[in-house]
Amino acid sequence: MLEESTSPILEAHDLVMFDLDGVVYVGGHAIDGVADRVERVRAAGVHVAFVTNNASRTPDQVAQKLLDVGVAAQASDVVTSAQAAARLLAEEHGEGAKVLLLGGEGLRVALAEAGLEPVTDPEGAVAVASGYGPDVRWRDIMRVSTLVRDGLPYVASNADMTIPTPYGIAPGHGVLVRTITGFAGVEATVAGKPEKPLMEETVLRVGGDRPIMVGDRLDTDIEGAHAVGVPSLLVLTGVTWLEQLVAATPELRPTYISPTLAGLFEPHPAPTVDDGAVRLGGWTATVDTGRLVVDGDGSDADWWRVAAVAGWRHLDATGTPVDVVDTTPPGPVRQLGAE
Repeated sequence: MLEESTSPILEAHDLVMFDLDGVVYVGGHAIDGVADRVERVRAAGVHVAFVTNNASRTPDQVAQKLLDVGVAAQASDVVTSAQAAARLLAEEHGEGAKVLLLGGEGLRVALAEAGLEPVTDPEGAVAVASGYGPDVRWRDIMRVSTLVRDGLPYVASNADMTIPTPYGIAPGHGVLVRTITGFAGVEATVAGKPEKPLMEETVLRVGGDRPIMVGDRLDTDIEGAHAVGVPSLLVLTGVTWLEQLVAATPELRPTYISPTLAGLFEPHPAPTVDDGAVRLGGWTATVDTGRLVVDGDGSDADWWRVAAVAGWRHLDATGTPVDVVDTTPPGPVRQLGAE
């Protein structure tokens, strides 16, 4: 269920697409070792892209945040869901088309750079585009909802249900999308992960024929990689931990697993299965009366690999996630992140 690579996985790819929150930084701080590892990817002649569902910030603003936390970046390295949404609209409606804007500066700039005219007056608008914006007003949401109900095409930058804030996890843009579409009785065209447009936009802008997606979240980063048929590396510095990992259905399962970005520069052995026991590098994972049991000794990465495969086998066989309440992963206490 995990693929094997006998050589460092970076050697098989010419583009690494990094998610941001939980992969590159958490809050206002870079994750330990990230800056050096990103530079190591560049030194290998591999394209680097920072891919974000956040449509409120421009690529310049995202690049500045990366610089602020010590990670070298420029605006051309950053690809946002707002840019992906703008390309969809430009391809559908052509240069100069008026698009009703419901969102922040990042979306406005992306629409303008794509040759569209972002407007706040619906007169003459051929579509509506929405993205996260902390200052979006309820009266504007009501107006857009009515217009979408009456047939105005609707493109959403992303459908993330949560966002990180200084005061904890809060409702994300997906809540707004659900409000509009629920009222209007239609489906939005979504540009961000896990849908295809953002991944495709990244390859178009940054280049590369053999991309890999590196993320911390199963339902955006990993599912998005599946959507466009590219490999993925799950790192465990963000929101995914053991309970979420063993409950992942096939479309949410990564190609490779590593506790950190160090996994880009390492071979990835795959576990073997013998009489129900999953083994790798000194670890053995079994399921005993519905409980995950991992015994032995070895690397932290191999522990996660056997745990994942044992959990997925149990889920596929029974339809029920394995119990991990008493299963303690190795290594330091988890580091929380968010999309």
